Amino acid sequence: MIKLIRGGCYYMDGALVKENQAFLTAEQKAKAQKGTMTYKILRAHNEGDEENLKIKFDAIASHDITYVGIIQTAKASGLEKFPLSYTLTNCHNSLCAVGGTINEDDHVFGLSAAKKYGANFVPPHLAVIHQYMRETEAKVGRMILGSDSHTRYGALGTMAVGEGGPELVKQILGKTYDIKRPETVAVYLRGNLRKGVGPQDVAIALCGAVFKNGFVKNKILEFVGPGIKNLSMDYRNGIDVMTTETACLSSVWETDEKTREYYKVHGREEDYKELKAENPAYYDYGITINLSTVEPMIALPFHPSNAYTIRELLAHPYEILSEVEQAGRKLKGDESFTLTDKIVDGKIYVNQGIIAGCAGGMYENIAEAYEILKGKSTGTGEFSLSVYPSSQPVFKSLVDNGYIGGLMESGAVVKTAFCGPCFGAGDVPANNGLSIRHTTRNFESREGSKPASGQLAAVALMDARSIAATAANGGFLTSALDVDYTKKIKKYSFDAEIYRNRVYRGAGDAHTETPLKYGPNIADWPEMIPLGKNVLIKAVSVLEDPVTTTDELIPSGETSSYRSNPLKLAEFALSRKDPAYVGRAKEVKAAEEARRAEGSLPEEVLKEVGPLQIKEGTIYGSCVVAVKPGDGSAREQAASCQRVLGGIANIAKEYATKRYRSNLINWGMLPFVADKLNFKVGDYIYIENIDELIRNGAEEIPAKHLSGKSVKDITLRVGGLTDDEKNIILKGCLINFNAAK
Repeated sequence: MIKLIRGGCYYMDGALVKENQAFLTAEQKAKAQKGTMTYKILRAHNEGDEENLKIKFDAIASHDITYVGIIQTAKASGLEKFPLSYTLTNCHNSLCAVGGTINEDDHVFGLSAAKKYGANFVPPHLAVIHQYMRETEAKVGRMILGSDSHTRYGALGTMAVGEGGPELVKQILGKTYDIKRPETVAVYLRGNLRKGVGPQDVAIALCGAVFKNGFVKNKILEFVGPGIKNLSMDYRNGIDVMTTETACLSSVWETDEKTREYYKVHGREEDYKELKAENPAYYDYGITINLSTVEPMIALPFHPSNAYTIRELLAHPYEILSEVEQAGRKLKGDESFTLTDKIVDGKIYVNQGIIAGCAGGMYENIAEAYEILKGKSTGTGEFSLSVYPSSQPVFKSLVDNGYIGGLMESGAVVKTAFCGPCFGAGDVPANNGLSIRHTTRNFESREGSKPASGQLAAVALMDARSIAATAANGGFLTSALDVDYTKKIKKYSFDAEIYRNRVYRGAGDAHTETPLKYGPNIADWPEMIPLGKNVLIKAVSVLEDPVTTTDELIPSGETSSYRSNPLKLAEFALSRKDPAYVGRAKEVKAAEEARRAEGSLPEEVLKEVGPLQIKEGTIYGSCVVAVKPGDGSAREQAASCQRVLGGIANIAKEYATKRYRSNLINWGMLPFVADKLNFKVGDYIYIENIDELIRNGAEEIPAKHLSGKSVKDITLRVGGLTDDEKNIILKGCLINFNAAK
């Protein structure tokens, strides 16, 4: 089904050829390295040299969890007007059910900011962020930066990257996105999907093949090959948006007449152009996918890469679910979590089905789901099915073509465009429930449960077609290959009037006299102190899991409503993973505040760290120690909440994503790496002359580690830092860095 090429390869004459079988000269290879679509797009947007890229994006996008913080940060840094197209959508905190008025207050602030600084504003329930950007902002050859990890428009020939908010602030302030030239991976598609196999099946299979081994981490995926022509644009978009779960940096696809037709349908045929790799084009790695052999898949809890074929799961339900059950019990901390109880007479019963968001809520997914459910019932038992079209234009076309009415007749509940089911703010299952979802993620607790309160539900990712087949079978897990249905669906029609009559299109049209409208929950960032000459760091949380997601660092769900208030949001940091973290971090922060007010650390701290002989000019902060933190969301709050609580560093074996490491740096935190994590909660790390070491670009940092009464010399690493990154850390955060300029 999927094969990995662990080395260089060429895309030549319509085939993927290993480097050692291509017999090309060094000169031909050098030319082929510049023949990728990736190279062409990056070159057109690069203001740096060939290897150290400084990228200027064409457009940026944020939703209502992130845009308030971004605008507040940019405003504190000297924002006058947005210099590039900026789109603000309202698809995450659309439900005003938490915290009274605060969600709608953010929306009012967003519209006032769009008018004042010149941006587009998409009101709640109109579209999820990535569907709107596909429909209106993607262009072949364009680059878009979004403050959401699933910012992916590669199937439309647009290279898009999801990053933390501070990277968008840099673009707003005329700065660049600085990275080493990323490696490229050819994803060669051939064959044709069988009826019943959808885009999520391909995506889950791909995640299962490459995530755990880090095969594409921080690389760019380039989709090529004869199989592309056999995929509709909805299928391509559905696969593409899930590439985020492989840990790649971005993606791009060859374009063709189907791509042209997509732009034409959306009234933007002029934004299309042919985008192809040269013959030959060289890639650092390769992946081949035979679409003809892809089966309906399921990604079991608690990660999209926990991939099985549905056939395999149904053949061995107890053995496979038992493993996941044990993982869930470890997370919950007791034996009450169960999955094997869902096995009934050899079949697996699920409690809930969801088709939603930027991955599931597209027209063809929902239309085919209707065809499978036509004339059937989802039943009157515990199982429920909810469907969220990804935009009002998609919703209207589904209504016009009779699909919505048919789904309602089957028992499905159809709702407006909303990202809530993806991050735990909508359709939270019951405790111990099993939900199958065509959404983007199934991390622990992301569906909204709270293990610390004795709750844990489970989410498995599946394609809309097999979810519909399961719904038609009364909630018993069913592969769409096992049902008979008509795949032929009615043509999609895009109604531009929906957006024309409701979206505020203000990009490039700033009305600087317009006042910003602040709700009572919107707060400024607290003061962030600059890096001192020396640092004393206390480990206040040590996480031993192989991977720590951003959902664990700062939970999603109802906490999202507080993301316009840094101090309130920080109270939720690590609340589901280490509930004592906030209290410990606050103690360190209070001691540092006392040092700054009185000239020295409190006596009890000095007594504890006596063996270290702390010198003057030492600042005191906390750190989180984790094996591999930062998988998942681009949310900057995973780092900023630590900073607000007095955090000054992370120590890890490695960082799961570039974007999390960038978030740490942009919030003035030291992104330390250590080969061995021999740290306990309460340990101290002391580093002298840290300011000089960072300023001079030292990648190895000598430190002293105090554990109990024992002091050891250790070496920490920070990796390569750009000049701007060094100065951001020295100044204390991006806000301070920009304000100083």
